[in-house]
Amino acid sequence: MNKARKRFILLTELTIVLLLSCLLAVINVLNFTMAADDADFLTEHIAQKHGVLNKNGNNSNPLPRPESSEEMSGEVSRTSTTNTAARTDTQINSDSGKNYKPFRFDNGRIGLMGPDSPEMNSSLRYFTYAFDKEGNIEAVDFRMSAVSEEEAKAWASSLLDGTTGWTNVTYRYRVYTDDHKTFVTVIDQSRELWPCYRILIISVIGGVILIVVSFLLSWLIGSKLFKPLEEADRKQKLFVAKLENEFKVPLTVINADTETLERQNGSNPQTQSINKQVKRMTRLVKDLGSLTVFEEPERKIRLNISDLLTAVLENSRQQFTDKKIALDYSIEPDITLYMSDETAAKLFRELLSNSLKFSVSKASFALQKHHDRIKLIQTNDTSLPDGSYDQIFDRFTVLENAAGTDGAGLGLSYVKDIVRSNDGRISAGVKDGIMTITIDL
Repeated sequence: MNKARKRFILLTELTIVLLLSCLLAVINVLNFTMAADDADFLTEHIAQKHGVLNKNGNNSNPLPRPESSEEMSGEVSRTSTTNTAARTDTQINSDSGKNYKPFRFDNGRIGLMGPDSPEMNSSLRYFTYAFDKEGNIEAVDFRMSAVSEEEAKAWASSLLDGTTGWTNVTYRYRVYTDDHKTFVTVIDQSRELWPCYRILIISVIGGVILIVVSFLLSWLIGSKLFKPLEEADRKQKLFVAKLENEFKVPLTVINADTETLERQNGSNPQTQSINKQVKRMTRLVKDLGSLTVFEEPERKIRLNISDLLTAVLENSRQQFTDKKIALDYSIEPDITLYMSDETAAKLFRELLSNSLKFSVSKASFALQKHHDRIKLIQTNDTSLPDGSYDQIFDRFTVLENAAGTDGAGLGLSYVKDIVRSNDGRISAGVKDGIMTITIDL
C-alpha cells in the first residue's frame, strides 16, 4: 500500500508538471512570436519606405498648409510654399506630431505607438544598407550606436542570403529587393524583448515553486487518502496470518489421525483421498501465508541469479521428463541482482510450476542482460487461444491448463508482487500457440 501511495503522488506530480509545462510553454511561445511579429511589422514598414523609417522625421504625408486669406492669391501661395520648403527639421517633426494619433489601427493592428509616431522615429535603433549587382554597398540610413558603421556593413553583408529572422539574439533583420538593389535592414529589439525574457524567467521560477507546493499538497492528500486503505490492508494481512494458524492445527490433526488409521487398518481409497485433500489444503494455506511475505522487510544481497536459476531448472528437470515435456534454457552467466535468495528461489519455482501446468510438450527459459535491465523470459506451447493473459497475475485467477491440475490462482500473483516490489514489469500472452511470460527487472 505504501508503494500505491508513492505511485499516486508520482502520477499526480507528473500530470501537474505536464500541464504546467504546456501552459507556460504556450504563453512564452506566443509572447516571443508576438514580439517577432511586431519586429517584422516594423521592418516591413521600413522596407516600404525604401530602407528608411521616416525621412527627416516626416510622416511622408503632406503637411497641412495654414488657412489664411493670403492663400487666396497665387503670389502669396508661392511665398508660403517657399517658406515651407525652408522650414527646419525641428518644425517638421513638431507639425507631424500634431497630426499623429497615438491610438490607431495599422493593417489590422492596434497599438499605442505606430511606426509613424515621432516617439518611434526618435527611439528606434536600426541601420539599412543597399547592395547593387556589382556588390557595392551604400548606407541608406544608420541609427545605431551599439556598433560602428564598418561593423554594420560586415553584419549586413553576412545576412544577404537570408530573408528575415533573428540575429545576435535581440536583433531582427529583413532582406528585400527594390530598384534593382538588395536592402538589408537590422533593428534593435532588445528593449522590446526584455519583457519577454522577464516573463520567461518568472515562468520558470514560478513553475518550480508551484511544483514544490503541489508535491507537498499531494503528499498530504495522499497520506490522508491512503490511510484508511492502509489500515484495511493491515487488518487483511492480520486476518490472513490468523487464518493460516487456525488452519494449520486441524490439518495437522487430520493428517495425524489419517496416518493412525492407515497403520491400524491399512491404506484404502478413503484415507488416500483424505491425504490428498490435506496436502492440497496445506499447500493453499502456505500460499495464503506467502502473500504477505514480499511486503515485509527482507535482507537483500547481491545474488547470482544465473547460478540460482540453473540449479532450480536442473533440480526440476525430472518433473518435466516425467510429464514428457522437453525442457530447454539459455542463461547468460554471472547475472546478479539485489534480492533475497528465498524470494528469488520462490519466484523461479512458481514460474516452473506454471510452465509444468500449461506446457503441452516443450518449455524453455531465457535469462539475459539488456543494457542495465535484466530480462527473464519463460515460453511454452499451450492449448490456450491467442491473446493477452495479464489477468493470470491477479489473485485467485485460474485458467484451464494442459496438466489438468487444480490451483488456487496465487502462485503467479506472488510472482507479480515480487517483480513489482523490485521495480520490475511483467506481462503474459499467447501467440501462435506459444505462451510467453516476460519479466523485466
